[in-house]
Amino acid sequence: MPFARVTMHIRRTTAAILFATLIVMGTLAGLTRRALGQEAPAAPTPQNSPETRPVPILNYSKAVSHFPDPIGPYKSRHVAEPDLGNTSLIDRLMRDGRLYLSLNDAIALALENNLDIAIARYTLNIADTDLLRAKAGAPILGTPLGTVLNTPGGGVGGIGANSGASTGGTSIGAGGIGAGTNGLVSSTLGLGPLINSFDPVITGTLQEDHYKQLATSIFQGVDPGTELAQNTGTVNVAYNQAFQWGTNLSVGFNNSRATSNSFLSSLSPQLNSNFRATLTQPILQGFGLAANTRFIRIARNNRELSDVGFRLQIIESVDQIENIYWDLVYAYENARVQNESIAFAQKTLSDTKKQVEIGSLAPIETVRAQSTVAQDQQLVTAAQTNLQLEQLLMKNALTRTLKDPILANAEVIPTSTMDVPAQEPVVPTEDLINDALRHRAELVESRIDLNSRELSNKAVRSALLPTVNLFAYYGGAGLGGVQNPANLCSNLPADLQAFGCAGPDQAAGQLPVNGTTSLNGTFNQLVNSTSPDKGAGLSLNIPLRNRAAQAVQIRSELEYRQAQVRLQQIENQVGIEIRNAQYTVQQNRSSVDAARAALDLARESLDAEQKKYQFGTSTTTLVLQYQSGLATAQSTLVNALVAYEKSRVELDRATGLLLDHDGISIDDAARGQVTRMPNVPYIAPRKDLPSVAQPAPQASVPQQPQ
Repeated sequence: MPFARVTMHIRRTTAAILFATLIVMGTLAGLTRRALGQEAPAAPTPQNSPETRPVPILNYSKAVSHFPDPIGPYKSRHVAEPDLGNTSLIDRLMRDGRLYLSLNDAIALALENNLDIAIARYTLNIADTDLLRAKAGAPILGTPLGTVLNTPGGGVGGIGANSGASTGGTSIGAGGIGAGTNGLVSSTLGLGPLINSFDPVITGTLQEDHYKQLATSIFQGVDPGTELAQNTGTVNVAYNQAFQWGTNLSVGFNNSRATSNSFLSSLSPQLNSNFRATLTQPILQGFGLAANTRFIRIARNNRELSDVGFRLQIIESVDQIENIYWDLVYAYENARVQNESIAFAQKTLSDTKKQVEIGSLAPIETVRAQSTVAQDQQLVTAAQTNLQLEQLLMKNALTRTLKDPILANAEVIPTSTMDVPAQEPVVPTEDLINDALRHRAELVESRIDLNSRELSNKAVRSALLPTVNLFAYYGGAGLGGVQNPANLCSNLPADLQAFGCAGPDQAAGQLPVNGTTSLNGTFNQLVNSTSPDKGAGLSLNIPLRNRAAQAVQIRSELEYRQAQVRLQQIENQVGIEIRNAQYTVQQNRSSVDAARAALDLARESLDAEQKKYQFGTSTTTLVLQYQSGLATAQSTLVNALVAYEKSRVELDRATGLLLDHDGISIDDAARGQVTRMPNVPYIAPRKDLPSVAQPAPQASVPQQPQ
């Protein structure tokens, strides 16, 4: 490189260092003012209501710039406290102290309020911070990528479903660095050559030193018993930065000013300046983008994994909410059936007592009717307590808090019921499996994890190589100052000054004879080749046996192959889940048809027995038995319908299409604000909404549930 270009580069680097020094000084001053209370921290920005303006999705992968605020990168960024209040959608669904809830409303409330989803939402921002850290060249911390399943009620998942217990109540997910198990076990993911900081780092020293000592020898530069005084000021600045090819740049700029009363010092004050710029390039270990950008690429994969993991979280949570809802529907319908059954039994008991009083029936019939009423009352109590539990589980799943007494005591009235299609849609199993292979979040996670491990393997293979670094440096030194009047040579005759002493007009080369200090003359010597310091070299480090690197490399390959086998295992498991879910839908559809036929038979049998009773050819006991059979058939049908709906939900979960089929927006879930209502298929609004808090005083023959 021509000397003129080197000089220009050095001057530009020096100017950049001086500019950075000013920024550092401004930063320190600003931080000092804040520490002393002279500058109050900025007030937090008021948050807009989620009902009035869309909530922005924050991105913490972008750093705060020095412009327009020079000290912006050194200020802490405020993370808002979690909002633990319920959204206004609940208020819109409350009427007369009751929460009227459709399945679509339940899913919307869960997307806004469910705490499992709220916990998982933070994972997206945590992954952003890891990406920001990787861009600086720092090792990443890993991202928790499991699902949070801490909402009671509503079993989730198919064959082999697993809910773990890692940080935040999450299950262990794919990806992340150091996500090992069983004590000290850790992954090789992310290992490799050392990466230096991609962010420029400026270090500086500003020092003033005053030194005094009584001299004990004339060789200290003053008469014995006289005080030796030396004052030294130091201003040092260094600039260091690494680049993604492995290149490292280091520039140091050191300055000192020293004064002394020693006659051995020729200059006082004496100015010393030197700088050195060093460029180092690895040519074996640590060379290239693969080794030096592995954390950035893995962090990007982890960010993508966090998106996929969040989608899996929404799938699992929606699956859970739908199961809880259908359990609530069953509890509601069963309570209604039991209330109607006991009302029928009470009316029968009343009629029986009247007939016993007039002598048309034997007294034993009253005892039998009373026994039936007692049994039905036990069933009513069980149904009511189960309904109250399901209502509590439903409210807990859809809210952030139940501190509001009105909400805590409110009945939850399901307004959606099952809508079984007349003809079951037939989809070939292979098509369902292909859909699952394309959409299942677990498979996407495993494929991304494989990519991260492949990137890591390249860096680990680089760490097997010897360390060979090519380096070049250029520097210079400058000397300036004023002739020390106490110097021994300045007091000698002129004819003796030729013997190793310099006169005032010769001291420090470029110094003016008037004795003033010249900074320009000293700085110019740094770049005008007065005292050059330049060279190039090669550093070498060869581990002779290299066993540690060999072990890491082969372990990394083994973990990669293990992950490949795990991917195939998940694909096989998905295929089994699809077939099992499809078989379950078919079985539950048959159960619905059988339950409907049984209900028709129970209703007709009760009608026939009531007609016999009216003509005196039957007994109260038989009528009550047929009524009990009708109530059982109604509960069985509701149970079959609920099982059918759950099996359809499970089939959608197994194929990975649950969110698509239900019209759920991931963006809404990420913001915690629903702008587009879900639309779940195979449901219908209820035609009537009777209260199930108390049994009705009179009841006719129960109707088939909607």
